[in-house]
Amino acid sequence: MSYNNKLTLRAMVAALSLAAVCAAPAMAADKSVAVTAIVEHPALDAVRDGVKDELKEEGFEAGKNLKWEYQSAQGNTGTAAQIARKFVGDKPDVIVAIATPSAQALVAATKSIPVVYSGVTDPVAAQLVKDWKASGTNVTGVSDLLELDKQIDLIKRVVPNAKRVGMVYNPGEANSAVVVKALKELLAKSNMTLVEAAAPRSVDVGSAAKSLIGKVDVIYTNTDNNVVSAYEALVKVGNDAKIPLVASDTDSVKRGAIAALGVNYYDLGRQTGKVVGRILKGEKPGDIASATSSKLELFVNTAAAQKQGVTLSPELVNSAKTVIKQ
Repeated sequence: MSYNNKLTLRAMVAALSLAAVCAAPAMAADKSVAVTAIVEHPALDAVRDGVKDELKEEGFEAGKNLKWEYQSAQGNTGTAAQIARKFVGDKPDVIVAIATPSAQALVAATKSIPVVYSGVTDPVAAQLVKDWKASGTNVTGVSDLLELDKQIDLIKRVVPNAKRVGMVYNPGEANSAVVVKALKELLAKSNMTLVEAAAPRSVDVGSAAKSLIGKVDVIYTNTDNNVVSAYEALVKVGNDAKIPLVASDTDSVKRGAIAALGVNYYDLGRQTGKVVGRILKGEKPGDIASATSSKLELFVNTAAAQKQGVTLSPELVNSAKTVIKQ
């Protein structure tokens, strides 16, 4: 081989090596998913982790062929709007919005980038989609909507003689406002009443719970993000005042509620991840109908029941998927 040919060969090898180095980052991020949640708490964190794990199962692994970014709004709707604008400017392939306020901020910010919501109780009331059918827009997702009849049945099983049900919630959160309205109507059919206590911020949860002392037989909480993120404040009031706590978020049982019949939020995240995967593989979000989870789990905390002055029936304890004893 001549000297000139050797130089040419070396140049070609060097060029190919450089091309491989330059191509590596592009290969590592040939799809991109941005994820945001209104706040960090166990249920919403489980959704995020479920999405990520399901995407890996679907063939999209962060750091290899997927660029993954996550940001929490730390409970601030203004921050949620800022994150939405940033993500829209980044132009990822899909944006995942966990919980109602984050989803509303994103739907307001883009009409073109695919948005997949998760952990939203009522996407229609939140004006994310017009109905539960395929939207024909850039929005689809998975709801954590629960049948309130079953929630009332659980309240009766925990506190059989309950007539006054307290509820601490954020009136500004659409999913909570929907639940309050529906719960009032359903409780009335059972000769029960709903006593409301507003907590517009997480720091208000403790004082809102205290305002219910002497007025209620039990406190029920839905998946209100302010309440769930500050659930320990509610538990303190329940324990001190001997007011039983019934939740719809099973993670809240681990934190001190007596019982919850709710969605497994990690599974909800996996279900959401499947939708994201379908979009990354070419489907349009507007062709995918909104969905709910049909997998409900009963969690019971016998230690919390004792602290809150309740004796649980053996039937209730035995029917639980998970029993927490301390």
